[in-house]
Amino acid sequence: MTSGLDTGGCDRTTVGGMVQAALRRAAEWHAGQTRRGSGLPYLEHVCGVALALARAGFDDEVVAAGLLHDAVEDTGVTLETIRAEFGARVADIVAACSERKIDHEGAQRPWFDRKSEHLRELAAASLDARAVVLADKLHNLRSIAADVSSGINVWTLFHAGRAEVLWYYRTSIDVCAGRDPALAALADACRAVLRELE
Repeated sequence: MTSGLDTGGCDRTTVGGMVQAALRRAAEWHAGQTRRGSGLPYLEHVCGVALALARAGFDDEVVAAGLLHDAVEDTGVTLETIRAEFGARVADIVAACSERKIDHEGAQRPWFDRKSEHLRELAAASLDARAVVLADKLHNLRSIAADVSSGINVWTLFHAGRAEVLWYYRTSIDVCAGRDPALAALADACRAVLRELE
């Protein structure tokens, strides 16, 4: 699904060019979507993920994947479109970040089933993909904490109870971080926010 949006003449081979192009596509593809709880534009989330990855020292392709990590899962965009516009590495990272929300008959899959399947897949994912998932979890946890502190009963907004949601975040962090020192800072930041919520 491409709308023909001009990417501003961004040369994806220059420093920052890929990130700029990914930001423009994320803004287009997530247009009109908002975050549960705060109601902020969804772009705030993917920008937060990209910022965490950039601060952790990941390269432009990983940062671009952070901006696009929910596009396949939450919009009509295909992996083929991402591969054509941003290359195989970005598309592979996005694929690893995407849960299978719909079953073969087109019905919504149960929350626990899709989360468990995704956790199994993440155990074998690349370091880049696990970094994006950790940055995603970090931003989500920070958003949950901000919502809770502002009085939003955020736990009623999930497709699972508070205990299950916290289990999922704890397990995701452990699975993604493993013993990899390159992911330690992101994992530690996630665990700090998780402890506050617990």
